[in-house]
Amino acid sequence: MKNDEYPPSEDTFFIANNIENEKGNCALDVGSGSGYLTKLLCEHFSLVVGTDINCDVLQNQTLYKTKNLICCNGSDALKIKFDFIVCNLPYLATDEIIDIATDGGTDGFEIPKKIFDSVIDNLAENGKFIFVTSSLSNYPKLIEYVQKLGLKTRIMAKKKLFFEELILVETIK
Repeated sequence: MKNDEYPPSEDTFFIANNIENEKGNCALDVGSGSGYLTKLLCEHFSLVVGTDINCDVLQNQTLYKTKNLICCNGSDALKIKFDFIVCNLPYLATDEIIDIATDGGTDGFEIPKKIFDSVIDNLAENGKFIFVTSSLSNYPKLIEYVQKLGLKTRIMAKKKLFFEELILVETIK
């Protein structure tokens, strides 16, 4: 594995286990990282796009390489409406952003908010947007913000880990 590649981790597999039966026309994986979720979506969607802010990560994907990878912030470069969007957010509450793969800024809200603002225009009517967050972040604030954007939300799954609880949120436009 190359140094710039993000290996799939516990939160990636948690998302995968909960979206493996999703189907549709167009899907987007924001923060594609290793490409694990992007590759999974390719099994059930006609068009799948993966984005990541780190161009080196996209170029160096080895195990889960797919087509349609775009280096951009969230989905800022896209003008497509997607039936399904998934994002393994950088959700950790941090005073400063050191690791863009994990650090979410103040309350774990700063970076996720930018992602939400980016993807809202790319979500088709009745489309689903699934994201993971953590009990260590201010996840109620994230959910409240998404609701202010006009999306219906529900917590679809939780997974207890040693030091935190992962929370998978489903939103529908």
